[in-house]
Amino acid sequence: MSTAPATTGGRRQRTAIAGAVALTALLALYLWVVMARAVALLRTGDPVGIGLGVGIFVLPLLAVWAIGREWRMAFAVQRMADELAAADQLPVDDLPRSPGGRIDRAAATEAFATARAEAEAAPGDWAVWYRLAFAYDAAGDRRRAREALRTAARLHRA
Repeated sequence: MSTAPATTGGRRQRTAIAGAVALTALLALYLWVVMARAVALLRTGDPVGIGLGVGIFVLPLLAVWAIGREWRMAFAVQRMADELAAADQLPVDDLPRSPGGRIDRAAATEAFATARAEAEAAPGDWAVWYRLAFAYDAAGDRRRAREALRTAARLHRA
């Protein structure tokens, strides 16, 4: 049995994490510079400068909140994936694809219908919601996929 795929997958995961950390660090540096400018505007004492400073100060705080939320979600999804992999229940992406790599819509719709029926039958099972999220993603509905992952994470924490 070859270990090459696992090694390649592990290397790919480490590269993805390193990329995400690097981008987050660059964004943190940018936000620090923006907040420094906001403080400079607040210190002018000019009503317009203070107004702009407050507005500019709020935006980085919202960005920090959003980044924290995304990192928390990423860790939750990884914990769920690890748990499903240990139980040999991790969803497998075996949908037929075109030569260009696009998922066959009919197959995605069929897989989605199955996953949705499972979620309706067991609405409190986080693993079902996890699989539903990937069915939504395969069907091209990224917004609902993220909602289903958030539901899975909430149920997993409970």
